[in-house]
Formats: sequence, C-alpha cells, structure tokens
Amino acid sequence: MTTDNTILSVDDVSLRFGGTAALSNVSFKVNKGEIRAIIGPNGAGKTSMLNCISGFYRPQEGQINFKGNDLTKTPTHKISTLGVARTFQNIALYTGLSTLDNIMAARHIHMKQSAVANAFFFGPSQREEVQHREVVEEIIDFHEIAHIRKAIVGALPYGLRKRVELGRALALEPELLLLDEPMAGMNAEEKEDMARFVLDIHERRNVTIVLIEHDMGLVMDISDRVVVLDFGQKIGDGYPDEVKSDEKVIQAYLGQE
Repeated sequence: MTTDNTILSVDDVSLRFGGTAALSNVSFKVNKGEIRAIIGPNGAGKTSMLNCISGFYRPQEGQINFKGNDLTKTPTHKISTLGVARTFQNIALYTGLSTLDNIMAARHIHMKQSAVANAFFFGPSQREEVQHREVVEEIIDFHEIAHIRKAIVGALPYGLRKRVELGRALALEPELLLLDEPMAGMNAEEKEDMARFVLDIHERRNVTIVLIEHDMGLVMDISDRVVVLDFGQKIGDGYPDEVKSDEKVIQAYLGQE
C-alpha cells in the first residue's frame, strides 16, 4: 500500500480535557480498502480518537483529513454525508423501535423528498420509501437478522443488538466505517460471527475500516496495519507482525496479556 492511496490522514492531533491530555500529537494514515486497527490499554485514547474523527470531539490541535475534507472543521451532522459511519462501545440504538425501523432511520441522509411530500406519502415519496426499504431489507439479509426484523431492539440479546447497530451503520453507505470494540462483551461464537460480518463488509462492499478491539488474536488476524496508543501518545505503528515484536508495545500493552 502506498501513501497515494490515503483516504484518512490524522496529523498531529491533540485533545485535552482541562489539564488532562487525552491525545498528544497523534499522527497516522489509513489507506483506502484496508482494515486499520487501533489498540492500547484502557484509557489510551482510542475512543477519543474515533470521537475526533467522527466529530463528537473537536481537537485543540492538528488536522483530520478525509478525502480532502478537514473533519475538525466539518459540522458533525455533515460528516456522515461525506461517507463516514461508526458504531459505539456502548450500543446506541432506538431501544423502543424494531430492527427494521432502527436501520431505516439511518437512510434519512439519502432521502431527497421534502417533509411535506413524505407526510402525504404518494408518488415520488412513496417510490423513494420503497427504494430505501429494499436497501434496508438487503442489509437485514446480509447480517442474517431477518428473524428479528420486526422485533423490538431493546428486548434483543446483546450480540444481536450489536449486529443491528452494525447494520444501521452500513445503511449510511459509508466509505469509512469506524468500529469501537464491536466484539466487546460477546462470547466466542458471537465474536466469530461478528468478525465474519466485518470481513464481509470490508471485502464484499469495499468499505475501509478503522477498528478498536481488545482481542489481540482477532486484531492480528484481520488487520492490515495497527497503530498503538498509550496514555494518548502513539507508541507503535506498522504491520501486525512488526507491532507484535515492538518492545515498547510489549511493555505497554501486549506484555500485560
């Protein structure tokens, strides 16, 4: 992979909360079409970095460039329209709605008809609704959750809710998908299923992925490159085999396993 293929560039990003530095001059690049993992101990700044990329946090210093757009200066609600979607460490779904409705909610950024047209629901508005429902149904089949399509999300087991959240992110049609610990809290079978879906999204839909995950076996198996954070600073960056043998990484993180 070459730097000419860069889709996301994080340059000297620093984020502070009062006197606490969550990130300090962190830089790394993500190439189009790769799975880029971010690892590190708890409190290393991994989720803070995803929050900066997705616009939930605004770093005090540095730039985050996605396809020529500086995300640090882009309104949060517009970042998804550029092609960036994410899932959360703590599941963020509409717990009172069905699986279908949760995934359908993500399609709003692709809807062209006005609120007035949608209120009357005929003609172009009706046709648009049908088109978006077809996309959602395809995503439901893709994630093998047709059996819960009408189930209320709040009543679903944890592993299935994680799958619904991944489906909702996919409904945004992202070029860059940010996954914050998608396998956290899962048993071995659920982890295996989720890893399979992540790889399918990457390979069959050509989505670039930035992944935070604590399961090092999984990270090393599916990632193209890995960046390592510790106390908000980058201490490692490279291919999985390089990172595994880096003495700083072993002392700060891998040696704790």
